[in-house]
Amino acid sequence: MPMKGARMKSTPAARAALRFVLMMGIVNLFADFTYEGGRGVVGAFLGQLGAGGAVVGVVAGGGELAGYAIRSLAGALADRTGRYWIEVWAGYAINMLCVPALALVGAWPAAAGLVVGERVGRGIRKPVMSAIIAQAGRDMGSHGFAFGLNEFLDQLGATVGPLVVALAVARSGGFRMGFAVLIVPAVLTLLALIPANALGRHLVPQPSDANEPPLRDPVAFRRYAIGGALMAAGFVDFALIAFRFQRDHIAGAAAISVWFAVAMLVAALAAPLLGKLYDRIGAPVIGIAVLVSAFATPMAFLGAGPVALAGAALWGFGTAVVDALLLALISSVITKRRGATTFGLFDLIFGVAWFAGSAVAGVLLDRSVLALAIFSAALQLAAIPFFTRRSSIS
Repeated sequence: MPMKGARMKSTPAARAALRFVLMMGIVNLFADFTYEGGRGVVGAFLGQLGAGGAVVGVVAGGGELAGYAIRSLAGALADRTGRYWIEVWAGYAINMLCVPALALVGAWPAAAGLVVGERVGRGIRKPVMSAIIAQAGRDMGSHGFAFGLNEFLDQLGATVGPLVVALAVARSGGFRMGFAVLIVPAVLTLLALIPANALGRHLVPQPSDANEPPLRDPVAFRRYAIGGALMAAGFVDFALIAFRFQRDHIAGAAAISVWFAVAMLVAALAAPLLGKLYDRIGAPVIGIAVLVSAFATPMAFLGAGPVALAGAALWGFGTAVVDALLLALISSVITKRRGATTFGLFDLIFGVAWFAGSAVAGVLLDRSVLALAIFSAALQLAAIPFFTRRSSIS
């Protein structure tokens, strides 16, 4: 856990690490512009190609599960071979190129393959990049700020991407142009990765790190993994919020896309602030943040008008908790040599729980919105003690 009142270092190594985190944030800004831009309309595109609702659900859920499942293998392979940046490049290339390729397909099975491929590509590079950013945060003396800054830039791209695609679709009258324009940020992602690779080459494990233990605190990791699983199972996918808004006439299709962008903007603004607070205060910040996040589902599903829309925005705050705070927390117990393996294992646990929780939430949405709200909030609140107990290390 971070030391209370921790300050970011100002050594040459810390400044170099900060430059890397900034450059990697730019890479992820363009990356999220690309794949989040496509995700906003891919379900409707599959429907236009003839896929039914069940197919869309299986493709979306199966893609997420495949993306999370491969993270454990990818992380372990990187730690075993030491070829960290090769996996990063392969993951980003697959992740990026599958999205604009959707403009070229004419049948839903091909589109489904690209949707799953995009998630798998992200899964390949995610645990490796988390481990490298964790090392950068260690050099900076600030895990929370390292992940928070990366998430800030990441979510700026996720905010702009869906808006650009919505404009392209509206002007062209079809989804293909929306996917086609995403070739620009996809290429920019890969170009920005070149200097990021150069800046971060020294952050990967070296042969001298081979004798490090797998984990600095295995007991704490198990506790954080249980908390992460509870959080994942209770954190509903935005697709369910969108479904409820459309079904109950809370917002129209265009407005739903705008509120998704608002949620991403909330995540962008919250992530660096939460990261800084985590570095200074520690575990209590995570407990408070999860408590706030737990209100999103009841507001979005039980509320109407401004209350429901505020719940959608608050959902974005929850993504900042998941993508910045939890990764910073895991960083406190990993070692450099096995960091990718550890992040991959955590992501696998998180992804399986997310898939199971989403399936339950989908069933509850059809039967009882109140039960869905209770289910979501209760699981998130149950996760808090697993995050806030002090680790045996400092």
